Amino acid sequence: MIAVTFALPAESQEFLRSLGSKSQGARNGVPTIRGKIGERAVEVLHTGVGEKVCRQRIGKFLQDQQFDCLISAGFAGALTNDLQVGDLLLAKNFSTVDLGARWSSLSSLPIHLADMLTVPALIDSGEERMKLARASGAGAVDMETDFIARACAKLGVPLLSLRVISDTPHNLFPAPTDVLFEIERQRTHMPKLAAYLLTHPNRVPRLIQFARRIARARKILATALVEVVRRL
Repeated sequence: MIAVTFALPAESQEFLRSLGSKSQGARNGVPTIRGKIGERAVEVLHTGVGEKVCRQRIGKFLQDQQFDCLISAGFAGALTNDLQVGDLLLAKNFSTVDLGARWSSLSSLPIHLADMLTVPALIDSGEERMKLARASGAGAVDMETDFIARACAKLGVPLLSLRVISDTPHNLFPAPTDVLFEIERQRTHMPKLAAYLLTHPNRVPRLIQFARRIARARKILATALVEVVRRL
C-alpha cells in the first residue's frame, strides 16, 4: 500500500477524484481516505498545517503500519522565480525512495529536482524568500515535510516528496497570511477574510486570480501523482 499525505483537503480534492473504490477509514483515530489507482492500494492522510498538528497526525498514522512508500504531496512556495506556479518539485533532500531504473520512466514527467525547506510560517515577502534561497540553496518551502520525513526515517518508511508550486516571489498571496489562513483554527476564518476584502476591495481580483492558479496547480499535481503511483 502507498500512503499519500496532504496538509489540507483543499490540496487533495482533485487527487481524491482519481481514486477508485474510495472509502473512509482511520488509523489510530486519525481519519483517512482509502482507494485504488489501478491495482495499487492508496491511503490518504491530511496532516494539517504546521509542526504541532502534523507531528501528532503522522505519528498516529504510521504507528504499527507497513507502507511500501509514503508520498508527501501538496503545495509549496517557490523561493525564486526560477520555479513558476504549477511547476512540480521533487524534493531531493527529503526523498529516500530508491527509484533505480524506475526513475527513467518518472523523468519523462515535467518534474524539477531541488532541495526544499520546511518553515514555521507562510512567507509573504518576495525579498525574504530570495534571501532564504541564497542562504539555503533550496528552491521552495513548505510547512510539513521535515516532520513527515523524520517520522518516516524513524520507522523505515521510504519517502517521496512531490509538491506543486502554488506561489512565487512574483505571485505572492492576495492578502496577509494571517487573514488567508489561521494555523490554530487550521482553516480560513471567513468573517475575517470578508472584513479584509470590504476594506481592501482592490484585492478581490487578486484573490480570484489566486484561486484560479491554485485550481490549476491542484490539477497538475493530481495528474502527476496518479502517474507516479502507477509507476512506483
